[in-house]
Amino acid sequence: MLPHPLISAEDIAARVAALGGEIATALPPGPVHVVAVLRGAFVFAADLIRALPREIRCDFLAVRSYGSATETSGGVEITHDLALPIAGQHVLLVEDIVDTGLTLRHLLDRLATRQPASLHVCALLNKTSRRQTKVSADFVGFEIPDRFVVGYGLDHDQRYRNLPYVGTVEETPP
Repeated sequence: MLPHPLISAEDIAARVAALGGEIATALPPGPVHVVAVLRGAFVFAADLIRALPREIRCDFLAVRSYGSATETSGGVEITHDLALPIAGQHVLLVEDIVDTGLTLRHLLDRLATRQPASLHVCALLNKTSRRQTKVSADFVGFEIPDRFVVGYGLDHDQRYRNLPYVGTVEETPP
């Protein structure tokens, strides 16, 4: 059974196009170093960079905090670090979802030590009801309720990343 749609593919495409314009206008002049957080943000990042009318460099960070569960473990592990230096660069960190904020806080603290000229965050989804630490995204695609979501790059146990929309799944009891 496919997840129940929460945000349609058409709404996502329209919002990503608008985000590209907002980011291009708001960020300081010059190239933008886009850092996508793997794996969940790769689909969003691919569409976002095409909507961003600026010179960009792309890089990736991979983190692990969920495993196969629908609740964060609370710990954040970097499983793949940046390949390019970010010192003196205008960095746009692209996240799939800001939920508890623990992963984003960890990444912002870590990236700040590398002395970027500026550090901004763009998140496709924002779930403020579950925030455990003070953190926010500069650019947000959609505010969502406290539901576990999949699709458009987000997964549940590595399934549903290929859905063109964001949907909700209900975990089946053991």
